[in-house]
Amino acid sequence: MKAESWVEKYRPQKLSDVAGNYSVIEELRKWAKLWEKGTPESNAIILYGKAGTGKTSSIHALAHEMGWEIMELNASDQRTKTIIEEIAGVGSKMGTTDGSRRLIILDEADNFYSREDKGGEVAVINVILNTLQPMILIANDFYKMKKGLRSSCRPIEFKPIMTSHIMGVLKTIAKSENITYDIGVIEKIADNADGDLRGAINDLQAVSSPHIKLEDVIVGERNNKNGIFIALNNIFRAQNIKESHNTIFNIDQSPEDLIHWVDENIHVEYTRPEDLDDAYYYIAKASTFLARVRRRGNYTMWKYAGFLMSAGVFASSRKRRTEKLRYNRPQLWYNLEKTRNMRKIRDSLSKKIGVRCHTSIGFARSSLLPFFRSTMKNVSYAEYIAVSLELSIEEIAFILEESIEAKIVQDTYNKAQLTLREGKEIIIESSDEINEKIEEEKSMSKYGKAQLNIEDAWG
Repeated sequence: MKAESWVEKYRPQKLSDVAGNYSVIEELRKWAKLWEKGTPESNAIILYGKAGTGKTSSIHALAHEMGWEIMELNASDQRTKTIIEEIAGVGSKMGTTDGSRRLIILDEADNFYSREDKGGEVAVINVILNTLQPMILIANDFYKMKKGLRSSCRPIEFKPIMTSHIMGVLKTIAKSENITYDIGVIEKIADNADGDLRGAINDLQAVSSPHIKLEDVIVGERNNKNGIFIALNNIFRAQNIKESHNTIFNIDQSPEDLIHWVDENIHVEYTRPEDLDDAYYYIAKASTFLARVRRRGNYTMWKYAGFLMSAGVFASSRKRRTEKLRYNRPQLWYNLEKTRNMRKIRDSLSKKIGVRCHTSIGFARSSLLPFFRSTMKNVSYAEYIAVSLELSIEEIAFILEESIEAKIVQDTYNKAQLTLREGKEIIIESSDEINEKIEEEKSMSKYGKAQLNIEDAWG
């Protein structure tokens, strides 16, 4: 299990808790309230600005505050025309079970790839023009997006967070985690963040201990333009061990995430068997320290993991390469993101079954879900189960192993919604009643038609 990130742990639940950009937050709130009234001034908005300025946190706080369901599509997903129409397009036209709004989120809207995401931007524009649900796009570079996509949304810019606001958040987290610190520690971390609150929180967690000394804060000036691919190049090809190690303090990645990037690209950078052997040895050691962090919650061990996955991996090479190489995104993340929505639906469904049957979610998922899946294949039971569990259309599609557009899914969902709205009670037949009906049908098929024909003949 991954150690909990403080960024996620202390993510604001209300818009009033978001640090900085207060006038922008108020714009976001007004836009949402107009959607609630059914009179939106724009179908979609683009939140843009540098990393760590609160764009994602504000969106999730908004959804939580408004009681909106979230459907998210990010850059780790393939975003072709077909996929966007199937996921975002369908989601933007379907209502939710409880009648609330569904917020469609498209992350990294400025990072469409011409080959992998062919036709994606045009599909997004079409979804925006025809959506019945609110949509928010997220981008770092507003002008990197195509003009058509920019003009279809209302732009809202998030400015870098003021140092004083970052300090306030860091002090609150330190107090909550029972951490004390020398004078100047919080100021140094906040100054280094360069307006990136998320990066500052990650830096605080990276050096966390019962008492943080000023010399523990080994951070240089954060360069937000230096992305993960530049950082990987610096880790593998630095001038010395110290420079390689210092790279991890200048990027917005926790050791839990960075290890996947390094592990995925060791074989890209190193080809000699002895280099690979040593590099994977240090990665394995770093993984051991991260496992201890997860088990014990002792984040001081992050520094050892960080040193091994940077300086250790750097020292594994006997000969530096100079040619330009293309680094890869972690395949593990891609596989997890690819099935994220399906796993979310499965877990939601298992929770409903578990509550209904008074069992654990794990038992419902492993033992009861297959039974419900088999039972719902019978159309006469499908509506009863959909009503009893108050299933969404996505959950019905999942349990029936069909697409959302399938007739059986649509019919089951529509009948269930009608029953729920009208407050009808569905009475399901007992096994004895079903067996009796079967026998009657058999008898009818054997004698009924002949009897009817004789009666007709005699008038």
